[in-house]
Amino acid sequence: MSKPLIGISTYQQEASWGVWTLPAALVPAGYPRLVQRAGGLPVLLPPGDPAAAAATVARLDAVVIAGGADVAPARYGAEPHPRTGPPSLDRDAWELALIEAALADGVPLLGICRGLQLLNVALGGTLVQHLDGHAGAPGVFERHDIKPVPGTLLGRTLPEPVSVPTYHHQAVDRLGRGLLASAYAEDGTIEALELPDAPGFTLAVQWHPEAGDDTRVMEALVAAGGAAATE
Repeated sequence: MSKPLIGISTYQQEASWGVWTLPAALVPAGYPRLVQRAGGLPVLLPPGDPAAAAATVARLDAVVIAGGADVAPARYGAEPHPRTGPPSLDRDAWELALIEAALADGVPLLGICRGLQLLNVALGGTLVQHLDGHAGAPGVFERHDIKPVPGTLLGRTLPEPVSVPTYHHQAVDRLGRGLLASAYAEDGTIEALELPDAPGFTLAVQWHPEAGDDTRVMEALVAAGGAAATE
C-alpha cells in the first residue's frame, strides 16, 4: 500500500548555501521529517499562482500549511500593529488558495502556527496582532501546556494536557465561520481550531509539532489522507 502524499507549504525568499545566494523555496526540515515519521510522503509546495492551487491540491492526499510570517492585517480588515512583521503577500495568496481548495474538495488539512491563523482568516475570523509569553528569545522555541477540549477531533487525538513547543506572537481573536476552538493555553489563548462541518479532516494547531517529539497530530492527518485516498 502506498504512503499518503502530504503537501507542505513553504517560504520563498533569498537564502545562502555553498557559493550561492539565490531565491529559494524552503521550510524547516522538521516539517518533512515529521511527515515521514508519521508515515507519509512529504512534497514541498512553494508559493505559486493561486489559480493553480486547486489542481495542486487535487494531486495530494493531504495538505499542511506551515508556520511563518505574520498574515497581512488587510486580509482581516485591520491596520498593522507596531509589532506586526512585514507580510508575505504572495505566500498569503497562495496558502489561502490552498486552504480554499482543500476545504472545497474535502482534502485533509492541517494548519501549523501561521497555518492556524490563516485558516481562521480564510473563514472570516480576525487575529490578535501581538501577545507576550508564547515565544522564547528570537529563534528559540518556548514550551507551555495546552489543554485539549474533550470530545473534539483534537481531544480524541491528544486526550490529555500536553506540553508543546511554541513560537508565536499572534493568535485568534474572533473565530471564523464554523470553526471550533479545541484547545487552550493556561492564559486562555486558543491553541487549536477545527471545522466540524468540513467534508474532510480539518485541524489547526498554534504550536509547532515539527519542533517536538509527539507525532500524534501529524499521524492523524496522514491517517485521514490515507483513508481519503482509498475512497
